[in-house]
Amino acid sequence: MSNPLLDLMPQIYDHEGVWTGTYRHVDLDGQTLDFHKSRVECIFPDAGDVVYIQKNRFEWEDGRVYEVEFPGVLVDDKIYWDTETFSGYGWQSGENVFLLELDRKDLPGARFHEAIVIGPDRKTRARTWHWFKDGVCFKRTLCDETKL
Repeated sequence: MSNPLLDLMPQIYDHEGVWTGTYRHVDLDGQTLDFHKSRVECIFPDAGDVVYIQKNRFEWEDGRVYEVEFPGVLVDDKIYWDTETFSGYGWQSGENVFLLELDRKDLPGARFHEAIVIGPDRKTRARTWHWFKDGVCFKRTLCDETKL
């Protein structure tokens, strides 16, 4: 039986597993707005409509913890998400690059564009988000992750 996601985006399976690292949100001058540790689990179910699940756990130095899960479905050759905080889609744009365009529901008028670049060793990756509100970039997010 064929796996449509595997047929369409074979390199995305290099992201499967648990990634730990940091997220740093910066303003347009490069000043840190927020910094926290991350644990991101990427899961590719074998059956069903959901083709991708991402489980995030974020921890701040002050003890705050935030956990969330994002299921994605395959539509028009892209992975689509529609969650409480965002909606949008992602696609494999090259052997080492996965791109996302997401509209924020929790911040009206805001969206971000994310590039996930996996290293040649398939054990490290860098992610950058470019945040726009009403068409103007207002911050960026920088993520550095290592696969467990």
